[in-house]
Formats: sequence, structure tokens, C-alpha cells
Amino acid sequence: MAGDGRSAAVRRSPVERRILDAAVRLFAERGFAGTPVQDIVEAAEVTKGALYHYFDSKDDLLYEIYHSLIARQLADLDRILAAGGPPGETVGAIVTGLIRSTADHIDEAKVFAREMYRLDHDRMHAVRADRRRYHVRFRSLIEQGQRDGTFATEASADTVTIVALGMVNQMPYWYRAGGRKTAGELAEEVSAFVLAALRPC
Repeated sequence: MAGDGRSAAVRRSPVERRILDAAVRLFAERGFAGTPVQDIVEAAEVTKGALYHYFDSKDDLLYEIYHSLIARQLADLDRILAAGGPPGETVGAIVTGLIRSTADHIDEAKVFAREMYRLDHDRMHAVRADRRRYHVRFRSLIEQGQRDGTFATEASADTVTIVALGMVNQMPYWYRAGGRKTAGELAEEVSAFVLAALRPC
């Protein structure tokens, strides 16, 4: 697969970035099946040869969209956890950052939500492994807070993880840029709501 052995620097060449941006936009607007390769080529203003230089197929493009989104979210998670803050502060930073990032890359999130089932077995396995890694690390943080008394224990760490991250996963279906609330306002409100729910009585 063309995307598996390349460095991040190569993956972000200007031409490749244009191709990815065009694919994200068109997949979000028309769906994967409704977007011919030729339309991506024309939108990116490149040749078909240039597209196939970077990507083996349209499927390869689709996987790279998922991979980029998840890699970004995992990097943000690692950075916040590495700061070593107390559980409440860390959960707040994670939820706030995840909502902001999802809003900033809402077209990628839309493609992820609608088209993930099109991935082949190996790519689906890789995506699910990354998502599982994110969930496990978040759940471990909730468990830590429950053990030290920072968080309430009425709901299990599994349930808290499903509710908190599940809400973000639904953003592609209801979030609209330019709506009544900015992404920042939404992030702060949801973060405050999650932390209030976790606060011991």
C-alpha cells in the first residue's frame, strides 16, 4: 500500500495535501461512491499520474483520511497525558481538545462516520486498533480518578468513556460551523458538563 511506508514529511507534500484536501471535500459532499477519481484530480488541479504517484487507489485515499484524523487525535491525547495534570484537569483538556479538533476537521469526521465500512479487512483492523487505543487510555484516566476519589463511581469507567467519546463521534451528524455556538463555546460547555457529571456527590 502506498501510504504505509512513507514519512510524515513526504505525506504532507504540497501536491499530496491538495489531493487529500480535494478528496476530503468531495467525499464529504458526495460520498465515496459518488466521487470518481477524475473529479478529485480536477478539484486538486493535478494529473491522474500525480495522484497515483502518491496513492495506489481511491481506497488508499480514503484510508489516509481516516489515518490522518486518528493520528492527530492520538497525538493530541499523548500530549495532554504527558503533561501529567490531575485527572479532572486532564479529562477537561481531552474533551475540549477533541471537540475543537473534530469541529476544525469536520469534513474528515463526516467521511470517517459515513464511509468507514468501506475499508478492507486489514485497514479496518488498523483503524479499530487506533480507536481502541484512544478509548483504553481515556478509560484508564477515568479509572484513576475514580480510584483516588476525584470522580464519582456511580457509572463505570466504560460507561463514562462510551458517553463522553460517543457524543463527539456523533458531531458529524449535527455540528455545523457558523451555528449558534462556536466550537470553543461548545467544547467548554460539554467539558463542564462531563466534569460535573463526574463530580462526587
